[in-house]
Order: sequence, then C-alpha cells, then structure tokens
Amino acid sequence: MPFASTVRLRREIEAHIPERPFTVEFWDGTRLPASNGGGPTFFVRSPRAAAHALLAPGQLGLGRAYVSGDIEVNDVDAVIELLDSWKPPPLESRDKLHLLLGAVRAAGLTRPPRRPASELQPSNRRHTKERDAEAVRHHYDVSNEFFSLFLDDSMTYSCAIFSRGAKTLEEAQEEKLETVCRKLALKEGDRVLDVGCGWGAFPLWAATRHGAHVVGITLSPPQAERARQRAEAAGVADRVEVRVMDYRDLAGERFDAIASIGMVEHVGAEQIDVYARTLAGLLDSGGRLLNHGIARLRHTDPDAGPFSERYVFPDADPLHLPRVLLALERAGFVTRHVEEFGADYAETLRHWARRLDENLDDATRLAGPERVRVWRLYLRAARNGFESGFTSIYQALMRLA
Repeated sequence: MPFASTVRLRREIEAHIPERPFTVEFWDGTRLPASNGGGPTFFVRSPRAAAHALLAPGQLGLGRAYVSGDIEVNDVDAVIELLDSWKPPPLESRDKLHLLLGAVRAAGLTRPPRRPASELQPSNRRHTKERDAEAVRHHYDVSNEFFSLFLDDSMTYSCAIFSRGAKTLEEAQEEKLETVCRKLALKEGDRVLDVGCGWGAFPLWAATRHGAHVVGITLSPPQAERARQRAEAAGVADRVEVRVMDYRDLAGERFDAIASIGMVEHVGAEQIDVYARTLAGLLDSGGRLLNHGIARLRHTDPDAGPFSERYVFPDADPLHLPRVLLALERAGFVTRHVEEFGADYAETLRHWARRLDENLDDATRLAGPERVRVWRLYLRAARNGFESGFTSIYQALMRLA
C-alpha cells in the first residue's frame, strides 16, 4: 500500500505495551519479539489489517483481519490461552492516540477494506422468528458435508458423554442419545418432539431403539432434507417426521415427551418464558421434558463479543441455569433431576477440533478459507469456555404438573 510503514506502530507498541507474551511479525519483514521469549506469533500480512482495526477498533476489527487472512497465527490454541490469561496494561487517552496514529501510518493510503463475506449483520429485532431463522441458517447452512468432516457418524452436533466409559466420539454420542431416551422413559408408541433436531440423530435413535414416533423441527432446510433422507435409509420414515419450522408455531399439538438438545441457548432472555410456555402447552399433565443446553456460570461476565455475534452464533444467548429453570417452573414444570456435563463438552470439542484439522483441505474446499479460520478458532474458544468456568452444560429433566 502506498506510504504504509510499520516504524511508528512498532515504536508505539514497544513503548506502551512493554510486557508482551507474544510476537508480531509484519509484512515488511520487521518483527516485535515477545518480551518473555514465548507465546504465539501473530503474522500481520498486509496494511489492511491496520485498516480493519481502525475501522472497527477492538475485537471486531481484529476479528475481521483474522477472518480475511490479513492476520494469521502460528498456534490457535496458544492464542486462546493468551486471550484468556493476558491482561493488557491500562492505557491513558494519549497512549491510545499514539497507538492509533501508528496504526494510521501502518495502513497507509488504502481504500477501506470490505467486511469479510462470512460476516453476518442480522436484520430485525433479536429473536423474532425471521431473525432467528437468519441466524440459524448462517451457522448451519455451510454445507452438510462440511459438518460431516468433524462430527461423528450420527451427525450429532451437541455434547457427547465420555465420563461413563466411552472411548470414541461415536460411543460417547450414543451414550448421550441413550441417556436422553432413558431419562425421558421412552416406550413403544410414544409421540416425541425434538426441538432443534439437527440432522436427525435423536429422532433416528428414539425411533429405531425405542419405537417412538418423533417429530423433529429445525430452521435449516438442508438439515431437514438430510434428516429425512437418513430416516428413509433407516426404514423409519413412517415414524420420523422432520419439519422446517419455529418452535413458536407448534401450538395445538400434543406429545408424550419433548427433547430439547442444544437449542435453549439460542432462545434468548427475551423469549425464554415464551419457550417454556410453548413447550408446556404441548404436553398433558405428567408429560416429560429433557432440556439440554449450555449455561453461563458467572453472573459478572459480559455477553458474547462482536466476533461471535457476527461470525459464529449470531444472537446466541446462553442464560444462567436458574433463569432457565425459573421459566420452566413458571410454565408449570416440576424439576426432577439436573446433571452437569461441562467436562464432557470440553472433550467433545477437543475431538471436533482435531477432526477438522485432519480434514482442512476438504473443509476449505467446502466452506472457503474464511469459514475454516472461524471454525478453527471457535471450536477451541468454546472448549476453553468449558475448561475455564465461563460456561457449562446441563440436562434438566422436567415433568409437567
């Protein structure tokens, strides 16, 4: 880029961030070494990285530079550890100004870079039906084949259970599916709803292993199509119905039991009471609900940052467990049993991240380099969330009074 120079930026970083547990290498061959001799290396490939940071200071600008490939890293796991543990020094206003001027000089004369194509800016109010559908399709409609590169054979996209002796991801997901069926006490002929059925893993398991009749719902048409194909191949198309619909449109139907697996974290604080009342309205007295979802642990932590909102799970809103249980109990449910599986989800994510890394060429072909960068970071950041005590996951077995 014309007139782009890293000299001032490097000088300002050295002056105002003297303790740096990371190395920065710039496109012109210069570098700022880590002050402690260790940590990850950030490769700033282009002046566009500085331009992204100027246009959207903070997490979003850096995220855009990373997604677009203008910033690369040598060790994603080390970056996640750094972001979790390193506290940048407090900066006075004049210090921030000096760093800003250094970034301006590094950007040079360049057109403002475009936002990466994989960034989503949802329209409408949060958690309307239209916006929820847009958010879900942004995350899931990459391609069915992309997800098959790192999920198990059942295409189960939720926490597996390793803590009961499973050795492989496939065994751990079978344990999870059977655990849900056992807790719901499913029997032959039961009519069951699966809220957020994904590619049909739970409906197929409940139909083939327990003789249940299952209605699965999803907001992703490609997921629904694959789930129907799998039900046909398994010979249970007469017992598995998969619909593309919002849970709020289910009024008037009746079920013996409901499984909601990995869906409640997308409902949001604005709709959690509607969610609870809707599910309660689908059951008669004594009906069973198994609510399986991620929950935030610390009440002082901020909401998800703009990187996750734009690139990973738009509008994802894991609530604290007491808020979810309160909504369900207000709707008429009685809490019978709650079980935590945070360590199991961390292990699940470890398997997913490894499998994706083993299939990077195919992943890039199917989803493009931007998405692959997002997913490699997201899977590790999510695992770190479970390991650090930011989030956990709970199964709550409820009975309608």
